[in-house]
Amino acid sequence: MDFNGKVVLVTGAGAGIGKAAAILFAQNGAKVAVNDLSDTDAVAEVNKYSEGILVKGDVSKSEDARFIVEETVRKFGALDILVNNAGIVLPGRIDNTEEDQWDRTMQINLKGVYLVSKYAVLQMKKQGGGVIVNTASSVAIKGVKDRAAYTASKGGVLSLSRAMAADYLQDKIRVNCICPGTTLSPSLEKRLAAFKDSEKAREEFIARQPMKRFGKPEEIAYAILFAACNEADFMNGSIISIDGGMTCC
Repeated sequence: MDFNGKVVLVTGAGAGIGKAAAILFAQNGAKVAVNDLSDTDAVAEVNKYSEGILVKGDVSKSEDARFIVEETVRKFGALDILVNNAGIVLPGRIDNTEEDQWDRTMQINLKGVYLVSKYAVLQMKKQGGGVIVNTASSVAIKGVKDRAAYTASKGGVLSLSRAMAADYLQDKIRVNCICPGTTLSPSLEKRLAAFKDSEKAREEFIARQPMKRFGKPEEIAYAILFAACNEADFMNGSIISIDGGMTCC
């Protein structure tokens, strides 16, 4: 996979899957715009291999989403690949999820994909094409307990990806969707640490994985790059599960 000459924007790239994808794109020649809400060492890692910039912004806000895309284009002159990866995971069932928690989950996980894609598509149309890869989740395919809002938001991302693929086919904009399983990341570590018995929680999380381990951010990143590469040009509207067998067992 060769991304020399390509400009890539990765949202939520400060840590975890997003950071791993940003670095891997850079290792394969791309210029990378790293989006996050705060400072991150991901840009320094990207700059070891290629050229990177940090573009701060909240994907759930229209003015920020526009800025994120326009700043990427201002710096690098184009936008060839967008990875919509920003997201949050809040626990809860329908009966104990507060309305503000529900709204926040939808705003970041789903509305954020809509907003950043909106401005990216306008730029890609000018250029004659591009690729968008959306990060959903294995729970969009197979529900799990205590993740009502998260599951709903990621199901929306999956369906939106298919709609976008159909809408922009004639504009030569491919749209694919990645569905990762439970992946070891700072976000997961924080959630595990919140349990009264974090070690027991870790064991229980691992026990429910068919492969008896967590995914690695780099493993998910390779799937993202494949969905975006020229070699996979015939892939459009595809849903890629990379979940250690979670959705088939």
